[in-house]
Amino acid sequence: MTKRAENLKKSTEFSFTLTLVFMVLGAALSRLIPHPWNFTAIGAMALFGGAYFQSRISSMLVPMAALFLSDLILGFHSTMLFVYVPFALTVVLGWTLQENKKPARIIPLSLLTSLVFFLVSNFGVWMMGGFYSNSWHGLVDCYVAAIPFFDNQIFGDLFFTGLLFGSFELLKKGAPNAKVPIVIKNGSSSTNS
Repeated sequence: MTKRAENLKKSTEFSFTLTLVFMVLGAALSRLIPHPWNFTAIGAMALFGGAYFQSRISSMLVPMAALFLSDLILGFHSTMLFVYVPFALTVVLGWTLQENKKPARIIPLSLLTSLVFFLVSNFGVWMMGGFYSNSWHGLVDCYVAAIPFFDNQIFGDLFFTGLLFGSFELLKKGAPNAKVPIVIKNGSSSTNS
């Protein structure tokens, strides 16, 4: 490979990595603009990060850091653990998409993302919030009270999942000779088309 071709390859790898990082950061920033309750890109961002960052460390670190940065602006709360746990689980779900990013696989995982977030985050509200009695009935009341917000969660996850995955795949089609970087644990990289 010529020096010029090697430099072009490295530049393309860097561009794709930078694009992934900026897409994840942009998705996190969706929390900061006015939006209907729970209609944000954070679930989609976690699924996308898990699917495209080939290094498991990067796939977890970049979306978690983006979520944390948005929380620095929005503020911290007692149920943060119950937001970050389903978020991390969603990144792990994204790992199952790394080899096959077909809509028939992405859509059900996006719906599962919504369900996991709903169950875990509202369990946290019940457990930490003090709004509901510390009983089975209190837990049921908490989940019932959260149902009106669940549809926005589903619509937001589906919309932003389609936007992130679709945009990146279109970008890759626009650069047919480009390779998506795979970051190896020791910090070196290789490519995958």
